[in-house]
Amino acid sequence: MKVLMLNGSPRPGGNTTIALNEMNQIFKAEGVETEIVRVGNQAIRGCIACGYCAKNGKCAFDDEVNRLAPVFEESDGLVVASPVYYASANATLIACLDRLFYSTGFDKTMKVGASVAVARRGGCSATYDELNKYFGISGMPIAASQYWNSVHGREKGEASQDAEGLQTVRALARNMVFLMKSIALGKEKYGLPEQEPRVATHFIR
Repeated sequence: MKVLMLNGSPRPGGNTTIALNEMNQIFKAEGVETEIVRVGNQAIRGCIACGYCAKNGKCAFDDEVNRLAPVFEESDGLVVASPVYYASANATLIACLDRLFYSTGFDKTMKVGASVAVARRGGCSATYDELNKYFGISGMPIAASQYWNSVHGREKGEASQDAEGLQTVRALARNMVFLMKSIALGKEKYGLPEQEPRVATHFIR
């Protein structure tokens, strides 16, 4: 099993990194391979709706998004973690996710998704909701924990003092492993759920 972990923080070794490392310890103990990629410090521009990906199978902007696409495809789960800015995720991370999900045509059904928000104080639940929407529109089961997936700290390293937050992300990692293993067994016995042809309507017609 493999999990791709995206770090939306631009700061190396910050509180978002602490949260992801806490999860990574659980994944390693459970024998799950991981790849952690920090995207928050990269120059990733937003989608321009050019349609290039529909014709060519990849994004027109050949940056980290195109490198992540095959890693995401081969992974059983995706963890997305972000610091909170104005009750929302880091804009670079959102640009990455918009293009990563939109430009990749592979089936994401039953890949397990999990989001983690890291903040000084407020805005975590709004960011958590924002990140989970990528999973919900893609047929990806969303892993839950004992609380909403948030860790608190402002100055570098303060997240290590948030005992409840760190316990929450450890529980999240364990639940994610259980889901991935259960889904793998289900696929082996039952296959994936039947999918109907897509019906896409518009409000004006």
